Amino acid sequence: MPADASTLRILGLEALLAAQRDRRLAPVERWDPPYCGDIGLKIRADGTWLYRGSPITRVALVKLFAGVLRRDGDGKHYLVTPAEKVDVAVEDAPFLAVELEARGTGRGQTLILRTNLDDIVSVGAQHPLRFALEPTTRGLIPYVLVRGRLEARLTRALAYELVELAIAAATAADEASAHHSGVGVYSGGVYFALPAAALEEC
Repeated sequence: MPADASTLRILGLEALLAAQRDRRLAPVERWDPPYCGDIGLKIRADGTWLYRGSPITRVALVKLFAGVLRRDGDGKHYLVTPAEKVDVAVEDAPFLAVELEARGTGRGQTLILRTNLDDIVSVGAQHPLRFALEPTTRGLIPYVLVRGRLEARLTRALAYELVELAIAAATAADEASAHHSGVGVYSGGVYFALPAAALEEC
């Protein structure tokens, strides 16, 4: 059965990207190709990439595409090559943070996160945390900036770890002084305060 135009498009993108594959990140912020519409790419909230409703199971291909993913000022996500720019529908964040390591303590602490696509991020001024509240449960939803405007949502397990680190830090501050700035975590010399509403649900 001959491939349809949309299938040929994604095969063409794969070939183009594979031909220029490099360990360095592609300079997607500098590329300004023509917009070529929607070819059926989507990233679910669980991090699964879909093409026309079917999961893309080849991890190497997902990583290849993720390397040229960009979020523009309009808030939309695009897969960008030097030749074209196509839509990527993203349910939540394009990446998931799946592993957390805390190095050091107190103000000298650094939080290291690994994403589902093996990006390694040191939380701090260049890769800040932000927090949202789940609308129905009011549970904490942490995000970290990975690159450009692209974020990773921390898994529920990591959100709990983050809260535990924050509570431990607040307890230590209480023991050291009668005055402290609330409940939050330091990483890379930056203090990230957790929203009080989320802590009330813990």
